[in-house]
Amino acid sequence: MDNIKDSVLDVIGSTPLVECSRLVDHYGLEGRILAKLEYLNPGFSKKDRVGLHMVLEAEEAGQINSGDTVVELTSGNTGTGLALACGIKGYKFVAVMSKGNSMERARMMKALGAEVILVDQAPDSVPGQVSGRDLELVDEAAQRIVQERKAFRADQFRMKGNAIGEEVSGEEIWKDTSGHVDVFVDIAGSGGSFTGISTALKRHDPSIRCYLAEPLNAAWFAGIPGTGQHKIQGCGYSRDLPLLDKDLVDGYIQVSDAEAREGARDLARLEGIFGGYSSGAHVAAARRLLENQEKGNTLVLLVCDSGLKYLSTDLY
Repeated sequence: MDNIKDSVLDVIGSTPLVECSRLVDHYGLEGRILAKLEYLNPGFSKKDRVGLHMVLEAEEAGQINSGDTVVELTSGNTGTGLALACGIKGYKFVAVMSKGNSMERARMMKALGAEVILVDQAPDSVPGQVSGRDLELVDEAAQRIVQERKAFRADQFRMKGNAIGEEVSGEEIWKDTSGHVDVFVDIAGSGGSFTGISTALKRHDPSIRCYLAEPLNAAWFAGIPGTGQHKIQGCGYSRDLPLLDKDLVDGYIQVSDAEAREGARDLARLEGIFGGYSSGAHVAAARRLLENQEKGNTLVLLVCDSGLKYLSTDLY
């Protein structure tokens, strides 16, 4: 009976690393790809860590009490993590999301007890592709709701709990590889995953290279002009990310929608790992790195969320 958990929050984290040798062989690469299966968290994404640690941060600071309302903008994954944490801990949660995100995410958050408010996309936005302007509209709506309801804003772009939660993930990678990791690649969403995991890995071995991936049409940090429109949900917002520590970035890499789609499909077909668009982008970035400057090395990537959240899109 000692192994029975008090709640679902106790099973967040400690996700496994899987050797993707079939991908490596299929692409004819030299080196190793290790995939950390963050989609095996209870909310099916890496953001379960973020949601839990932001709530813990707010509790420790005395910013929320039982029965309070928590509000945050989300592409769906952070909102799911917050819905889990808030539901277990006795807070009301309001998720504010663009209509450009897949509707599976909204339905899941509602099932977990969240109130979901959907915001229209900007007039020039492409349906199913959330731009920086779309995120601004969602942010404006979230700020308005916070004021109207006197709620607490769980700001994933600023709260340290975001990066702290991901730093735990970095420690797991170091432990599970016994320190035998050369490269980490992550796409820029809130910046918490990249900063948290890179901080942990470089603390153990400063020679580990950490690459920041971005959508090809929204390569804002790499300084490459683009339309800002892309299909890789939860990233590429073409805006400053306060949590992103650029000193940890050893290189930038750009991934197209088609490359991300191919990567996700190959990951599912060859490895049986059913991830979303960003996971496919990580595969594409890993492929390019192992074909070039990181040939022969061991690379770790995240499978950020489940492909089940994309069945209404053209991903599968």
